[in-house]
Amino acid sequence: MAKTIRVIGGGVAGLSAAIRLAHKGYAVSLYEQNRTLGGKMNRLTMQGYQFDTGPSLVTMPFVIEELFDSVGEKITDYMSFVPVNPICRYFFPDQTVFDAWADRKKMIAELERSFPNEVDNFKRFMAYSARIYKNTANVFLFSPIHEWLRLVNLKNLLLLMRIYQIDPFRTVHQAVSRFFDHPFLIQLFDRYATYNGSDPYRAPATLNTIPHVEYALKSFYVRGGIYALTEALVKLAQRVGVSIYTNTRVEKILQKQKRVSAIRIDGENVDADAVVCNSDVVVTYNDLLSGLTRQTCKLNQLEPSLSGLCFFWGVNKSFPQCKQHNIIFSDDYAREFHQIFQLKQPPDDPTIYIAVTCKKDPQHAPSGSENWFVLLNMPYLTSNDPWDLTVTRMREQVLTKLKKAGIDAEAHIECEKVMTPLDIRDTFSSNCGSIYGLSSNSMTAAFSRPANRNRDLKGLYFAGGSVHPGGGVPLCMLSGKMAAELVSRYEK
Repeated sequence: MAKTIRVIGGGVAGLSAAIRLAHKGYAVSLYEQNRTLGGKMNRLTMQGYQFDTGPSLVTMPFVIEELFDSVGEKITDYMSFVPVNPICRYFFPDQTVFDAWADRKKMIAELERSFPNEVDNFKRFMAYSARIYKNTANVFLFSPIHEWLRLVNLKNLLLLMRIYQIDPFRTVHQAVSRFFDHPFLIQLFDRYATYNGSDPYRAPATLNTIPHVEYALKSFYVRGGIYALTEALVKLAQRVGVSIYTNTRVEKILQKQKRVSAIRIDGENVDADAVVCNSDVVVTYNDLLSGLTRQTCKLNQLEPSLSGLCFFWGVNKSFPQCKQHNIIFSDDYAREFHQIFQLKQPPDDPTIYIAVTCKKDPQHAPSGSENWFVLLNMPYLTSNDPWDLTVTRMREQVLTKLKKAGIDAEAHIECEKVMTPLDIRDTFSSNCGSIYGLSSNSMTAAFSRPANRNRDLKGLYFAGGSVHPGGGVPLCMLSGKMAAELVSRYEK
C-alpha cells in the first residue's frame, strides 16, 4: 500500500514536491488555506485589469523544465517563456535613465552611453559573479546542504577549502563598491540583495552571484502572466494524481513516539506517513507543532526578510516611458536600508518597483491603459499597528517621485487595491509579513537557513522560501525537489 504524504501549502514549492512524490507512487494530498493555489505568486483582477501579485519574472527556467521532464511531460504543452529585454529600466535621482539588458552587446552599448568609464568594470564584475555561481551552485543551490554525508566528496571539500572564492567575508555593498566607481551602478548592483529580501549593506557578497543568474542565464516572463506558471503546475499535479484541497487550513501536525502521525483539519485527525510543509517554517513551528521548544526558540531568533507595500493600479493612460520592469531609486540607499532593517520603520524615501505586464500581454489592461504593480520595500512587522497613515504617506511619495521622473500618473489611476505587510502576514501566514521568509544578513546565512528535513521528528520535511536554499521561484522549486528526494530516501 502506498505511503500517504500530506503537503501543507500550495505554493510553487509545495506543488513541486507533491508532483514529484505522486509520480514516484506515493499517495499525495495537498492542502491550501486560501481559495487559490500559488501562495504569493497569485493573480488579481479588477475592472478589466489583471495583475500578478508576487514574482514578476522567472530566472533559471531549466529548473522548471526539469520538473516537467522528470514526470514525462513537455513544458511547452503547459506554458511558454518569453525573454525579458530590457531586464529593467532604472530611473536615478538626477534624471538619468538606464536600461539593463541581458543581451551583452546591448548592455555594453548602454553603459558606453551613460557610464563609459564603467564598461571594463562591468565585464570584470560579471566574470566575478559567474565565478561565484560556478563555485556555489552545486552545494548551495542544488543540494540539501544539511545532509552532510551526501555532500562529502572531493569536489565539495575542495570548494570548502577555497571558500574565499565565493566572497563570504565582505558584504554585497563592499564587494560591488570595489568593482564600480559610479554610485548609480553601485546602487544598481546592490539592489540584487533584495531578491531574497536582504540588506546589501549586511548580506554576504556571495549573493553577488544573482546578477550572473539574471544577465547570463537570462530572465523570462511567462506568457499570460507569472500566475500561468501556477496554473501549469496545478494542471500537472492533477495529471500525476495529487489530491488538492483549497480553503482548507491545517490546524496541527500531530506526532507519536517522535514521528509524524497525522494532521488536524477542522478538528479531525487525518493520518499521515509523512508531512511536507510549504508553510512558513517559523509559523509552522510556532503554530502547528508542539514539543520542539529548542528548535522553535532558535527559529524565532532568525531575522525575517523584507516585507513590502504593494499598490495595484489600473491606469487609464499608456506611459511609453515605462518598460515592463522599472525601478525608481531612492536618493540615499544606505539610509533606506538603515531605516528598514535597523530602525524597522518605513523609509522616508522608498525605492519604487513597477511591473507593467500589459507591455507583454496587452489583454491585461483595457486598450490605451496599463496595469501597474507597484512594490516598495518595507520592514518586517514588529507590531499590529494599523498602516493607514503609512499607506497614505507612501502613496504620496510614489506619485511625487514618479512626477519628478516625468511620469505623471495620479490623475489616471481609475482603480486601486493595496496590500500591506499586515495583509501579507494574514493572507499567506507569513512570519512578520516577510515576503522571502528569512533574510541573509550574515556571513553564515547559507548555513543557518532551516533544513529541508527535521532530524528530531521523523517524517517532517520542509519546502519553500523560508528554508534551504531560499526565496524566489527557482529556489523554491528546488526546495520542493530536495524535500521530495528526502522523503523518497527516508520514507520507503
